[in-house]
Amino acid sequence: MLKSLKGRSVIVTGGSKGIGRGIARVFAREGVKLTIAARNRAEIDAAVEEMAAAGATARGAVCDVTDIDSVKRMVDEAAEAQGGLHVLCANAGIFPQVKMVDMTAADWDHVMATNLRSTFFCVKAAIPHFEKAGRGRVVVTSSITGPVTGYPGWSHYGASKAGQLGFIKTAAMELARYNTTINAVMPGNIVTEGLQGLGEDYLKTMAASIPLKRLGDVEDIGNAALFFASDEAGYITGQQIVVDGGQILPESLEALASI
Repeated sequence: MLKSLKGRSVIVTGGSKGIGRGIARVFAREGVKLTIAARNRAEIDAAVEEMAAAGATARGAVCDVTDIDSVKRMVDEAAEAQGGLHVLCANAGIFPQVKMVDMTAADWDHVMATNLRSTFFCVKAAIPHFEKAGRGRVVVTSSITGPVTGYPGWSHYGASKAGQLGFIKTAAMELARYNTTINAVMPGNIVTEGLQGLGEDYLKTMAASIPLKRLGDVEDIGNAALFFASDEAGYITGQQIVVDGGQILPESLEALASI
């Protein structure tokens, strides 16, 4: 059984919907002090209301994770409001689908800024607060797409997610002096608003390619993030865990048909 995180200060970026909201929901049940950072105020307010009802002391913050000043302001205000900072879930990300033949430099840069550069911004802004607290946990939401698999239209997304894994290796060494760990969760296909937008045929095809024969739930990712944030995971850093129902294991659909 994991030791309680009750009362600890947690930030979840991109926490108003999708995987981020699932992560926030899992942490909320632990009775944490929670800041949900996102772009849309109405979505933030709805998420905050849900998390407060689940047991968290919850607040929201409008933040543009591609802007370092916005990120620093959000982190500093969260730490002030919540008596410090103990856990940062760098989850914010986007995955617009566009093939390279149609992709512009602006398309590429926007995904890199939102998914990869923002991870650096968030961690950098959190360091002084981890140093003050004497400990810290960073959990990065990466993906199997890029580090392990590929899919047409997501070359920029895949590069950004692979980049996050490269980032945490050196970050783990630099954060160790602050008694802080950093690890990544790598989701497979998780049911979110964004994934549902890809269409029912896509969802059925992807579920058929997964040994557990179902898509994941956002709380599956939240549970993995909670473990990395726990005291029990204090000797794990610079690592990643795949949460995909076995999606990356079969060599082909024929392999699944034979079981």
